[in-house]
Amino acid sequence: MAPITVDPFEPDTALSPVVNPHRSRARHVGPSHRRRERLGLLGKYAVAIVTSVIAVFPILYIVSASLNPNGSLVSSNDLFRSIDLSNYIDLFSNPTQPYGAWFANTIMIGLVAAFGTVFLGALAAYAFSRMRFSGRRLGLTTILLVQLFPQLLGVVAIFLLMTSIGDIFPAIGLDSQLGLILVYLGGALGVNTYLMYGFFNTVPASIDEAAKLDGAGHARIFFTIILRLSAPILAVVGLLSFIGTASEFVVASVLLTDPAKQTLAVGLYQFVSQETSANWPVFAAGAVLAALPVVLLFFVLQKYIVGGLTAGAVK
Repeated sequence: MAPITVDPFEPDTALSPVVNPHRSRARHVGPSHRRRERLGLLGKYAVAIVTSVIAVFPILYIVSASLNPNGSLVSSNDLFRSIDLSNYIDLFSNPTQPYGAWFANTIMIGLVAAFGTVFLGALAAYAFSRMRFSGRRLGLTTILLVQLFPQLLGVVAIFLLMTSIGDIFPAIGLDSQLGLILVYLGGALGVNTYLMYGFFNTVPASIDEAAKLDGAGHARIFFTIILRLSAPILAVVGLLSFIGTASEFVVASVLLTDPAKQTLAVGLYQFVSQETSANWPVFAAGAVLAALPVVLLFFVLQKYIVGGLTAGAVK
């Protein structure tokens, strides 16, 4: 049999390089296709710019009004026509309107309520997700149905209840910050428990079973495994709870009558409650400072929201 020789200069399909069909197709893209891509890209940029303007303009307007002592939120003002810090100085110079105390009260009440909501809600969500007991389904259904009714419907009942409790135990009764925190916890546990319950169900039960084989109980599984894997939802619930508590007005205005114990939402209303003497520039300055804790808390919790999903998942 004659030997088979291969000419290195002879084209052969077996030895020729593989041609990427997508690359060859891209070489024949016509100008109409490129035009459509450019129009689509321009449309995306246009939507992004319009959305950014809509989101940023109110913030710039409030900041501009807070720096303009002669401005008003009602009349049209040029942005940053004049820059003056007198409105921020006036916030802390009036003893009858203690903005510093309002700010500290809001931070304290918001953090305590957020921590309590996250901790108690996580305990309840773990029980509903990992334990099987009688009345479990009824409890979940009740939590869901209660959320259909707004908290505003219970303001009168809350006032009467806190008045009665204050006669026996004034520390958690009417005009007490601890009593307000307890009311916030009762109103926030329902929806947040249901949110965390849904997230806990996404955590594989096999991790719990492996921990039980190593001798771990429910407490160890909850604190060392579930909480670490559920860092994103815990951060979201804590952030939403703090925002809702710091911006809540109705219940806080009903339960807190002492100006030194009030929160920012209630205290700032005093600057604009009188139609003829509304001080909108000082109100804008107070609103700008009130937004800073929320922004700071968001940046602190952002890494947990983004990267906490798989933390501690390796056994």
